[in-house]
Amino acid sequence: MLDYGKKRTGIAVSDPLRIIATALGTVDTSGLMDFLKKYFTQESVSFVLIGYPLNLDDSPTHATPLVEGFIRAFKKQFPNMPIETVDERYSSKWASQAIAGMGLKKKVREQKGIIDSVSAVMLLQEWMEHH
Repeated sequence: MLDYGKKRTGIAVSDPLRIIATALGTVDTSGLMDFLKKYFTQESVSFVLIGYPLNLDDSPTHATPLVEGFIRAFKKQFPNMPIETVDERYSSKWASQAIAGMGLKKKVREQKGIIDSVSAVMLLQEWMEHH
């Protein structure tokens, strides 16, 4: 699961039985393709999910073209790897609320990378529960 962003991307993975989503952390988006190349050679990956940003009225957000550009580049780089989009409308809000409920110190909660990572986990977990 990729929670793609302009600066950094949150990454989550599941166990082989697709029961538990686990955070891999975040990667600088500029190095994401290199990270994925290495990761795909080391791990068994059957497909990739990516958060797709939309407004409440289903219109594109400012980030939608960035994600679409990444998807095109991903398909070119990894033509045999299936990629699927998932609605990420509320993911950052849910992640922020979950982090606040964990009792983490404010300085830790405000680190953007944590929100990206938790958001990826929550999106993946929700997808697995519905599939």
